[in-house]
Amino acid sequence: MNVEIKKLTPAHVEEYMNFFETTPHDDNIPEHTCYCECWCSADHRFRTGIPSREERKAMAIEYVRSGKIQGYLAYFDGCIVGWCNANTKTECLNCIGWYRFMPQVNELEIDANDKVKSIYCFLVAPDMKRKGIAKQLLQYACQDAMNDDYDYVEVYPEKETTDERKHFMGFVDMYKNLGFTIHAETNQKFVMRKQLKCTIV
Repeated sequence: MNVEIKKLTPAHVEEYMNFFETTPHDDNIPEHTCYCECWCSADHRFRTGIPSREERKAMAIEYVRSGKIQGYLAYFDGCIVGWCNANTKTECLNCIGWYRFMPQVNELEIDANDKVKSIYCFLVAPDMKRKGIAKQLLQYACQDAMNDDYDYVEVYPEKETTDERKHFMGFVDMYKNLGFTIHAETNQKFVMRKQLKCTIV
């Protein structure tokens, strides 16, 4: 199935928010609705407590409008059917997503000379799953990163889990099939990279 993919811009804020409010994800409890606001270039180091749904919603609206949330939307028949959160790694290291979901990854040494695009999340509408939408979003993100002169695209799949909710960062096999290799690992995760530039020896 081929979809149309667009880079998220402030003009998409209303349909972006509607997609998250109407697409089942996580545990499907309304109070736990996620707007992907955890993965962004905002500084959350001094935040205390867990924001309410309305607070998260307001944060997401602000972050989309200001460009702190970045990524790609997949459309089919004019409707959003998929999302991929992708942003510059070094600009997002202080977001709550790193501290909540990947503290061990955050401790790995970073080469300041590498320009890395990180992919943090996929969300696909339930009736559109297993149709290759995440793969198309990933391919588009990689091509866009190459066009923007990034050195690598980096991803963080779970090593092993039977909990489908934990696969929002994508699957190891999908990444391997698209040329990603293991760069590092923690107890729970692989850090995988796809090199975008040829190395001159």
